[in-house]
Amino acid sequence: MTGPLLGTFAPNTGRWVICAKSPYTGIWGEANCGSFFGAEVKKAGYDGLIITGASDKPVYLEINDDKAEIKDADFLWGKGTYETTEKLKEIFGDKKAYVACIGQAGENLVKFANVISEERAAGRTGMGTIMGSKKLKAIIVKGSNTKVDVANPDKLKEAINISRESVKNAFITTLMNDLGTSSGVDMYNAQGELPIKYWTQSNWDGAFDISGSTMTEKMLVGKRFCHSCVIGCGRKIAIKEGKYQTEECEGPEYETIAGYGSMLLNDNLESIAHLNKKCNDYGIDTISSSSVIACIFYHYDLGNIKVEDIDGLKPEWGNIDVAEELLEKIIYRQGIGDLLADGSDAIAKKFNISQDEIATVNGLEVTYHDLRSCYGMAIAYGIGPRGPSHNACDTYMVLMGLPFQEIGIQNIDKFLDNKEMAEVCALNQDYRAFYSSMIMCSFSNPPPSQNAALIENTTGLTFGIKEVKLYGERILNMKRMFNIKMGLTSADDRLPDILLRPFDDGGAAGRTPNFEQLKKLFYEYRDWDPNTGKPNESKLKSLGLDKL
Repeated sequence: MTGPLLGTFAPNTGRWVICAKSPYTGIWGEANCGSFFGAEVKKAGYDGLIITGASDKPVYLEINDDKAEIKDADFLWGKGTYETTEKLKEIFGDKKAYVACIGQAGENLVKFANVISEERAAGRTGMGTIMGSKKLKAIIVKGSNTKVDVANPDKLKEAINISRESVKNAFITTLMNDLGTSSGVDMYNAQGELPIKYWTQSNWDGAFDISGSTMTEKMLVGKRFCHSCVIGCGRKIAIKEGKYQTEECEGPEYETIAGYGSMLLNDNLESIAHLNKKCNDYGIDTISSSSVIACIFYHYDLGNIKVEDIDGLKPEWGNIDVAEELLEKIIYRQGIGDLLADGSDAIAKKFNISQDEIATVNGLEVTYHDLRSCYGMAIAYGIGPRGPSHNACDTYMVLMGLPFQEIGIQNIDKFLDNKEMAEVCALNQDYRAFYSSMIMCSFSNPPPSQNAALIENTTGLTFGIKEVKLYGERILNMKRMFNIKMGLTSADDRLPDILLRPFDDGGAAGRTPNFEQLKKLFYEYRDWDPNTGKPNESKLKSLGLDKL
């Protein structure tokens, strides 16, 4: 699906979203992506594409304005996303067409396969696995209509100019443009936010070597902007010589750097860039894949997994060659890779490891902002609409001072696990649920009233702060009800102990949130039943969702 603002050039609204029941978690699945694919879908005349059923053989979908055809993709099956994209554009006869496709991971039904579009990823919850199950290798689209019908063109133009200036003048925009999403690595390491050695180490001397500033110094050759973006956090890199030599390609984002860097104690940035490119080509989520691999390293180190269990490999900390070999095995479901392709929880089950020693919630690997450094991330990970996600409740970033006071989010102490934090997290979740529907990049944060003006003047809806809050809470509760229908209960809102043990040193020394207390207060604020986890009837009625 595209968002209501896509095509208007409102700042950073060029993203698009894939939604389905996740084949990985069994609950709500959602992944959004940058690039220009969504804008091209809009230009072809569609607000979105609904894909049902499955093919007996590989196919791709070709859309050229109002003409849509399903075509044979046998010749593409088994190929990576780079070659698939190149060949489809060549056959279509227009390099300005845009492609979203899966790689070998999606074909082999790796549970955390993703969808890649022009080197950008719709990364989480296994949306590439869904496409693979349908034998849908790719979608290529070209549109010719550049005009988007809006309710109030003149007022919208004014609202866009105001919001673009807000984003351009924000400190985070300068930071992201200069150093990319990995700009915070050094700060995260100092604060105890960087996940290290599979969540078991408080700080690490190798952090600077994989930071955004090091990438800028050693391999950056350009910056990348998605459609309607005014930030440019994307990195274009090249490695001129050595083992990992590569021509210009997409550079690794922060989550990939943490996953294939600090989580494995690997301080070789070139190797991380190499694995990032490989993951993009294979079409696999870098967060889940790196976490699954780090889980193997950790439990091998503890003695819970033996050499003979993992095809004779010795996953010792920092050995990135073994990590790469494990990745290859996952992609093709070879040897131990067949187990790992089903995720970290499959490791726990196979080797009789306690779920408290596995960094997952609802079957999904936790993203890479340590909750011991910001207690609000306990809610983000423990009670997320699609499982643990830093984007669905980015309290670590909001409490750095984002301008959300208009919707009641106050800049409180990040080490609170009280009613104030529960309320901030609920409001933040609602706002990011609104964002995921609007669809605006979460690095772009004009004041909520400016976003309301964008919606009002695009759609003609009466839209102010009241509606921003109402729509966000409604969306969040709809996703919650979907999850309840899929079998989610209050007991599934949990955190494993490995994320909660306080460290003796580092930026978050001695700190850990009281999750059960936060959960209780969060449920109370949300008006959810503490025993079932369901929104109460009164809450659903107030949101106009009582039919659910």
